[in-house]
Amino acid sequence: MLTENHDLRPYVASWKSLTSKALRPEWLGQTVASLAWIASVFVVGVSGSGDWLQLLAASSWFVSNVASLFTTDSTND
Repeated sequence: MLTENHDLRPYVASWKSLTSKALRPEWLGQTVASLAWIASVFVVGVSGSGDWLQLLAASSWFVSNVASLFTTDSTND
């Protein structure tokens, strides 16, 4: 049984911050482009080392976009 009173305000503020970052046009555009690139590699097929490099590049781009949600933006301080 939980008896402690937990303040959820920091989590709600954090969620709102993530959501506002993720809804920015530049973030959405970059993320959609990286996901489309990943999908195109699978649609065309992975048949050689160049395809694997394309997949690595697109995946790195996507991971970078997601990581940017969890970093602070010093330009808005």
